[in-house]
Amino acid sequence: MQHIKKDSAANKQTMPMHHDHAKMMAEMQHDTTKHEMMMSSQFSRDLPMNRDGSGTSWVPDETPMYMYMVHSKNWMHMFHGSVFTRYNNQDVFNKGSRGGSKFDAPNWFMYMAQHKVGKNGLFSVNTMFSFDPFTVGLGGYPLLYQTGESYKGAKLVDKQHPHDLFAELSVAYTQRVAKNTDVYLSVGMPGEPALGPPVFMHRASAMNNPDAPLSHHYADATHITFGTATLGFRYKNVKLEGSVFTGREPDEYRYDFDKPKFDSYSLRLSYNPSKEWALQVSNGWLKSPEEAEPHDNVNRFTASAIHTKMLGDDSYVATTLVYGQNRHHGRTQPSVLLENSLQLSKTAIYGRYEYVQKDAGELDLEDMFANDPNFNINAVTLGVNRILATVKQTNLTMGLQSTLNVSPQALKPLYGSSPVAFQVYLRINPALMKMGGSKKSHDHDHMNMDM
Repeated sequence: MQHIKKDSAANKQTMPMHHDHAKMMAEMQHDTTKHEMMMSSQFSRDLPMNRDGSGTSWVPDETPMYMYMVHSKNWMHMFHGSVFTRYNNQDVFNKGSRGGSKFDAPNWFMYMAQHKVGKNGLFSVNTMFSFDPFTVGLGGYPLLYQTGESYKGAKLVDKQHPHDLFAELSVAYTQRVAKNTDVYLSVGMPGEPALGPPVFMHRASAMNNPDAPLSHHYADATHITFGTATLGFRYKNVKLEGSVFTGREPDEYRYDFDKPKFDSYSLRLSYNPSKEWALQVSNGWLKSPEEAEPHDNVNRFTASAIHTKMLGDDSYVATTLVYGQNRHHGRTQPSVLLENSLQLSKTAIYGRYEYVQKDAGELDLEDMFANDPNFNINAVTLGVNRILATVKQTNLTMGLQSTLNVSPQALKPLYGSSPVAFQVYLRINPALMKMGGSKKSHDHDHMNMDM
């Protein structure tokens, strides 16, 4: 009897130990499985996919993702995009002679894929297409005070140019060379060099606004570059990149491939101090970017701060501040952009403030202003939209927005003192991928611990 009692006591002592060991092993296996299934950046196996902006740029780790995702045995496939079908009127009250109105549908679509190579390698493919040449037109859409690129031998003014059918075709290879350390090479035809913040369509603070910023060609216009190669080095949350690329912006033939020249250069330093912030400074030396001014080289400097904060599984606030400047023909012309989007479940409230300095030549007004003065332009946009339905992980959203443009004194005879723009739209895009607030934060913390 005493022997049996001793065995029973021993079993009571050892059973909890076996139970704890089994529990510990199960938790370790769960963590390992979860780590293997984590959606990693396309440029680092140790960073979350949420950090990927356009090209090789960074956004905050808190950035929500709107995409479809498909896993195969050895590849991860992602699909992303947006279509705005809208009516756009750039001078509702006919205050000037430069406005216009149009029914159109700005759009873009992306397919991305990545594949792990061995224990430390990562291969990725990025493609982006836009049917703007068909749904917007080769002459672009009306947008007061917008400038950049040309059509039929004339500068595009008060219009936003359409994006090319082939907006990105790039591949990249990343190698983890040490703990917390990656090097990568990305090449594209077309692609995006390391210059400026993530392009406006890929910023959560701007995704609800169908219009390009007026400062687009002061900060992020190089996102479609026919011929680019970028070499990058990351240590922890700091990244240094350099690019060689073609300085000339895409020509008016939006369906073909422009000639790569690799005649321009850029450098960018990025830093993400926390999961809610992404900072960058960059400088580009662009050779002959504008076809209408072939002898005009541009030195472009940009700095930006992006903040994103998740407020719940389907709510967040995103803010971006961008400073961009062009120095050419002996002048430095600055721009400031502040944009914000507050997403509250199905409803979004968003806004944009812009200041940009453009000269008479940029606005194609040299005949009226022989001394080519600079003009200070200000614009404020407010908008709201609501998700009407979500079908097959796809959102149908209805929205409207209005812009108040503040004209400089010298341009009031052409534009009016404060022309007002208005548009109403239906947007189709992938729904938000819901990761779950606490799980998402835990995954990010887990990734940072592994770095």
